[in-house]
Amino acid sequence: MRILLINPPYWTLTSLLGTGHQIPLGLLMVGGPLLGAGHEVRLLDAERKHLSIRAVVKEVERFSPEIVMTGHAGSTSAHPVCVKMLTAIKRACPNVVTVYGGVYPSFHAEEILCEEAIDVVVRGEGEATSLELVEAIESGRPLHSVQGIAYRHRRQPILTPSRPPIRNLDAFRIGWELIEHWDDYQCFGLGRAGIIQFSRGCSHQCTYCGQRDFWVRWRSRSPVKLVDEIEWLYHTHNIRFFSLADENPAANKEEWHLFLQEMATRDIPVYFFASIRTTDIVRDVEILHLYRKAGILYILLGIESTEPEVLEQIKKGSTTSHDMQAIRLLKQNGIFSIVAHVVGLKNETWKTFRTAIQQLIHYDGDFVNVTHLTPHTWTDLGRQVKDHSIVQHDLSKWDYRHQVIAQPKLSPLNIFFAVKWLELSLHARPAKLWAILKTRDRFRRRQLLWSTIHIGMVWLGEILLLKSTRPVKKIEAPCSKLQSASGGFEM
Repeated sequence: MRILLINPPYWTLTSLLGTGHQIPLGLLMVGGPLLGAGHEVRLLDAERKHLSIRAVVKEVERFSPEIVMTGHAGSTSAHPVCVKMLTAIKRACPNVVTVYGGVYPSFHAEEILCEEAIDVVVRGEGEATSLELVEAIESGRPLHSVQGIAYRHRRQPILTPSRPPIRNLDAFRIGWELIEHWDDYQCFGLGRAGIIQFSRGCSHQCTYCGQRDFWVRWRSRSPVKLVDEIEWLYHTHNIRFFSLADENPAANKEEWHLFLQEMATRDIPVYFFASIRTTDIVRDVEILHLYRKAGILYILLGIESTEPEVLEQIKKGSTTSHDMQAIRLLKQNGIFSIVAHVVGLKNETWKTFRTAIQQLIHYDGDFVNVTHLTPHTWTDLGRQVKDHSIVQHDLSKWDYRHQVIAQPKLSPLNIFFAVKWLELSLHARPAKLWAILKTRDRFRRRQLLWSTIHIGMVWLGEILLLKSTRPVKKIEAPCSKLQSASGGFEM
């Protein structure tokens, strides 16, 4: 079958002005098995090409696929544009089967199927499900035989039984050949960039995170096979930088150690960005030299808060002592630390922001990534938050860069400027800038300067787009009646 995978035209200042555009790994993971089964598959990266929805529709008409599949790593914030895009595609090509996957649609499948433009929702991991779905459509087999999907039958949404997690993550290949121009994807000023996944899932119980519910359980790829793939990408496509698309790659110390050892032994000249828990950094104190030798260069530390009582409240499973020690250890081993700090975990005031600045300066991470608490409905936090507490009902703003939950003592505008003040105080204070300039290691100084400049560009861009932070009132869209549309796909 002719299948078009579309990365929707969803853009962020981070990709435009910050770290850079990244490949749509999820779609490549779905495309690999489809290519292996002999289907004609093409990738349209409308985000990277900065296409309008109208331009996307023209590309669909040009390729004339039988099936269009879409999804986005941004999931919740990308949902509105996904629906708009699929609606436009369905209007122009009523006979095409539209398939939508990702975290948000996995947990909102019934609601999403109220949109006539969306025929099938893939729930959970997509590789096996998408392949079986395409085979069912091609053969005319009833869709209720496909696990892990949702579809309409007699105008009613039907959810099939959930598909068990993939046991062997190496069983499905990634469709790297779907990338046409690797030069389109570059991150941190280090050349061509890719994304690779070592593991899926996380066993921790953080109240604001739903990864454990989506991935169900932690699993990893074979460390040797993963390094084989990284080495092949380096030699074949000159990929110099990789982001690890893992929630918790170091969860299994033995498997993680094998990966680091394999990378260090082969001495492949590539660098990595990864998200790793501070407790795992402290645990690995004896092997941290392998981190740097393996190419680990940037680590995002989910510190979230510098307040012990807040860490306990959100069930973080770490302490402020772990957090500070991890930052110190990374600095000693030449690895950049990016401290994740979440605004909204407590009632914010100007005083709490001043305290956070003082504490984060004391932590002395290389960079700070300030985000807003976002109550996704499938998380413990989302189930606790009442509707009247939401000040931002535009899902496209649920991107961690905009305030979503009301604060009793500061208005949204005050919160915005307080965050900008915090970011400026941490990244542009004279002592910090002077420390960068006097860094003797030329490579380290270059990376510090590059990242600081691009952080500043995003910071300024968000101020210039200040109107986008304004709260949006809730718009009721009852799902009691499906609107008729020509060419609807039902089974």
